Order: sequence, then structure tokens, then C-alpha cells
Amino acid sequence: MPFHEWAHAWAAFQLGDDTAARRGRLTINPLAHLDPMGTLSLVLFGFGWGKPVPVSPYRLRGDMRRNHALVSIAGPLSNLVLAMLAAIPFRLGWLSLYRGSSGISLQSVLMQFVSINLALMLFNLIPFPPLDGSRVLTWLLPRQWAMKIEQLEQFGGPGLMLVLYLLSRVGVLGMVMNPLMNFMFRALLVY
Repeated sequence: MPFHEWAHAWAAFQLGDDTAARRGRLTINPLAHLDPMGTLSLVLFGFGWGKPVPVSPYRLRGDMRRNHALVSIAGPLSNLVLAMLAAIPFRLGWLSLYRGSSGISLQSVLMQFVSINLALMLFNLIPFPPLDGSRVLTWLLPRQWAMKIEQLEQFGGPGLMLVLYLLSRVGVLGMVMNPLMNFMFRALLVY
């Protein structure tokens, strides 16, 4: 989570918006990115979130819609980079995906790290506000359609996250995400 949020702040800073940097969010210190409700939700339900990185789209240089999408995609891309880095020992043959080990091992920790980062990447790419994928979608859509999606944000992040949580509980998200997770997991770890 801290690396994901840092990536948003870094991308915004690179594109001209120093809002997150001025608020101490251009860091990988997890304390700077903790959201009280997101942390409580993680403890209670096993599902949480970090504090959104403040971005002022009007301070971004160039095409505001494109650059806001680039800031949004930076978080999920950071999760992909972390998953790829953790997969290196498997790809080089230093660790086996299939060799069983009892207890906690470097192999099991890295496999879990890859899984978590791929899940975070895919989840955040869902084109549903307030997730990062919604900003990418609004950039790709015609402006009048994009405005309709942006209006969903008025319902607030926690409310929309609750809807996504309920969809996950009934299995809808799993039907989409599980095949993508399996494909990406195999692409990264199986050689």
C-alpha cells in the first residue's frame, strides 16, 4: 500500500502537481498513507484501503484528463513492478514454484507477495469510482460519458467500496478477477 500511494504522489509530482509532496505523501512511510476507516475495515473484514493521495488536476501540466489518468495508473503499475521483482527468483530458477516447504519460507512469502500485488493491481484497475481504473476509463471515453462516471464519485468512496465488497461476497468480482489473476500469476512465475 505505501509503494502504491507513493507512486501516485510521484507521478503527480513529475507531472507538475506538488500537492501530495507538500502534504508529506511523497514517501513510502506507511504511516503517511494509513486511512483510519480503511485500516479498521482491514482488521474487521480483511478488506481495506489507504488514504487517497491528494491530486489537484488543474495543477497538472499538459492534457489534464490524460495526466490525471497517468497519475491514477501509476499505483497499479507499481503493484505490477513489485510483483515482477518478487518473481525474479522463480524465473531465474533459484526458487521452485512446486517444491513444497513446511512453515514460512522465502518461497511462500514471495509467492504471497506476488499474489497480493497482482490482486491489488487488478482490483484498482476496476473502472468504478473511486478506484484508479475509473480515471483511466474517463480519459478514454468521450467527455460527456466521462462526466456521467465522474458523477458516481458524489456517493463517496466508502459507499462505492461497500458495493464492490458486496459484489465480491456474491462472487461477481471473483468470476472476473480469478482468471486474470491465474493468467498473470502463471505469466510471472512459470517459465
